[in-house]
Amino acid sequence: QVQLVESGGGLVQAGDSLRLSCTNSGGSIKLYTMGWFRQAPGKEREFVAASSWTSGETSYADSVKGRFTLSRDNANNWIFLQMNNLTPEDTAVYYCAASLGPTMKVGLQPFGQGTQVTVFS
Repeated sequence: QVQLVESGGGLVQAGDSLRLSCTNSGGSIKLYTMGWFRQAPGKEREFVAASSWTSGETSYADSVKGRFTLSRDNANNWIFLQMNNLTPEDTAVYYCAASLGPTMKVGLQPFGQGTQVTVFS
């Protein structure tokens, strides 16, 4: 069972960093591809990053490559998104995501409630 709970959002200045955290309060994150999506005001939800359980690979959206780092602590059921050099374009509600497939394109489970990230210039 997947019950994702995010934390770590906030209001920061451009250039600052934030670390988002997510846990599965419903059980283990093992066997799941884990990652993050985000939704900015007036825009559709978009993929940010994912860590595949099956391949061990981590993938990122082009817009965050080199600035965001996804990591997972399987033993303790946590994933993290380290976000550096934030820009106002990163302002969005960030959602933790889990998938039973090798990517986020198949087997997507219900999202968490989201955590707000606001970046001002």
